[in-house]
Amino acid sequence: MAIGVFDGLHRGHQALLRAAQTVADGAAVAVVTFDPHPASVLAPDRAPLLLGRLDQRLDELARRGVDAVRLVTFDAGLARESAESFVERVLVAECHATMVVVGEDFRFGHDRRGDVAMLRDLGARFGFEVAPLAVVGEGSRWSSTAVRSALAAGDLASANAVLGRPFTMRAEVEHGDQRGRELGYPTANLRLESYLATPVDGVYAGAARVNHQWVAAAISVGTRPQFYDDGARLIEVHLPGFTGDLYGVTLDVAFLEHLRPMAVFDDLEALTAQMARDTDHSQAIFNSFSPQAHQLLG
Repeated sequence: MAIGVFDGLHRGHQALLRAAQTVADGAAVAVVTFDPHPASVLAPDRAPLLLGRLDQRLDELARRGVDAVRLVTFDAGLARESAESFVERVLVAECHATMVVVGEDFRFGHDRRGDVAMLRDLGARFGFEVAPLAVVGEGSRWSSTAVRSALAAGDLASANAVLGRPFTMRAEVEHGDQRGRELGYPTANLRLESYLATPVDGVYAGAARVNHQWVAAAISVGTRPQFYDDGARLIEVHLPGFTGDLYGVTLDVAFLEHLRPMAVFDDLEALTAQMARDTDHSQAIFNSFSPQAHQLLG
């Protein structure tokens, strides 16, 4: 069993899952995770933007071979529950844990009083072992905070390095003003959720999953300074060669590489010429992804 929020399922989380699967030696591997994020209950004014939706997290856990997930609702009642009570109620009575794998700085229970030492003591009492793991990458700690910081700084490459795969958003396609269609570059407009992290404004090479298959995508994130700027941020995804209706479809969009910042052009001819270059560049980057890299997308 592994325990954590697992926001983003970065390389540190992946290491925890691999450790659990290794020590399981054929036994079932389960994950205890929490929703909403504990910080949204304990300190909502400081709650972090999440790196993905709950359904993305559950899909990724299943893709990585987790046999079962115990989704714990984090509310005021759980925040008041003692560490001892949580272990006895969830890990022992509900999940019948025999081995618990956690990060070495894991904290739990009321006022975060539980730590690895307490978990080991409780394991000795209730009959499970504890395996703490250091989740440190190349010179720095793998963490969801590191991914958020990199995204906020416009450093997509570092964010993807910590994630171990391209940063991916999942969102519903909604109706836009069809400006892209008028210019010859129709886009799928994604509904932005205020609780989710996004890359900084700019144009990106990416990929989108359509009908269970990843295809190249040119992605624009930001306002529309060329036409008007009402401050509303948009994510617009152009799929070269795609024809069809995606309205209402839930789309996974992966960000592979930052191409350029947003810009205002002298006229529509200059704009469409740049859009053509962005599309070609995005297609080339997508095509250069190795088969092994494509597997990282899921």
